[in-house]
Amino acid sequence: MSMSSNFYEQIYAVVRRIPSGQVTTYGRIAEMLGRPRAARAVGYALNALKDKKGPAYRSVPWQRVINSQGRISIVNREHSAQHQADLLRSEGIYVSPDFRIDLQTFLWPGLHLVEIDDILNPQSLPDH
Repeated sequence: MSMSSNFYEQIYAVVRRIPSGQVTTYGRIAEMLGRPRAARAVGYALNALKDKKGPAYRSVPWQRVINSQGRISIVNREHSAQHQADLLRSEGIYVSPDFRIDLQTFLWPGLHLVEIDDILNPQSLPDH
């Protein structure tokens, strides 16, 4: 597994933990993973979901990730801003007509350090 694909898997692990009804930003995910300048890579990882097979990838709630200005920015070309807004609205998030989300209201506080450590340093199972 290449370093970038491993980083993508770490991104997906974080995004899977964003609760329904909350959002976070590309940059905040990058920061949680210790790569504060990698916000764009988070977007690329979410866009790559369209090429991934299997239920583990279909369950990644990509729609809960927005830009740092609180706006939907289309990363996955298969989905429109309207589609992302509809998914967020179905979770109870207010999305304005110009695709803005109030980060003061809906921003997910993020993971605790222990949870981040579990993602960055998964423990291998002991051999029996």
